[in-house]
Amino acid sequence: MYQVDLNSDLGESFGSYTIGNDASIIPLVSSVNIACGFHAGDPDIMDKTVSLAIQAGTAIGAHPGYPDLQGFGRRLLQMTPQEARNAVVYQVGALQAFLRIHDTALQHIKLHGALYNQAAVSYPLALAICEGLAKAAPDAILLGLAGSQMLRAAQEVGLHTASEVFADRAYQSDGTLVPRTQPGAVLHDPQEAIARTIRMVQEGVVESVDKKTIPIQADSICVHGDNASALAFVKSIRSAFAENQIQVVPLKWVCP
Repeated sequence: MYQVDLNSDLGESFGSYTIGNDASIIPLVSSVNIACGFHAGDPDIMDKTVSLAIQAGTAIGAHPGYPDLQGFGRRLLQMTPQEARNAVVYQVGALQAFLRIHDTALQHIKLHGALYNQAAVSYPLALAICEGLAKAAPDAILLGLAGSQMLRAAQEVGLHTASEVFADRAYQSDGTLVPRTQPGAVLHDPQEAIARTIRMVQEGVVESVDKKTIPIQADSICVHGDNASALAFVKSIRSAFAENQIQVVPLKWVCP
């Protein structure tokens, strides 16, 4: 029996604007990454999403990103490592405050969008962020791209770490994600995405866009919740996992 965490980026609505189907997806995943107000989300949405996760028994993580509401955190901003560190610590602290009033704990931290991708390849940026998190949230698991500089930096400062893979994203031969600006970056065939994910869990490999088989560690699988087909995809992947003896468990069970 294989065990893996299933996570989703949620709480990304803002004010009167609704993104995703949080109430339906949260009970189907084992960990939820809650937007902290910089790329999406606001105080009311954060509070509501924390409540939904607690009701469903789903573990909670912070999902900080670049301060870029208009670009949904997917644009690379020119920030120094220290500025990025402070932005991340600020956002994690905001979510921690909501967790305290709900008497629950922070399980993990996962960066969002362009900040996630940049910290995956820039060691100075990753190290600055991890040094801040080692003091601000020392007991949290750092969830990062498998094989990334972010995980290297987190391990060096003593944070617990977990390796994340993506069900619906294409990989380059160096293990990084194909940028969304390039064709084929997102997989639109759910059966192809599920088959690739099962292989990542069971065999520890994934096929890159240039047809190379590369090693990969899959502690947690991200399923995006900000598209119309997200709910159906999460249901399908859980069904496929059950058929292939893959148990969905919270991240803290996979990486105690």
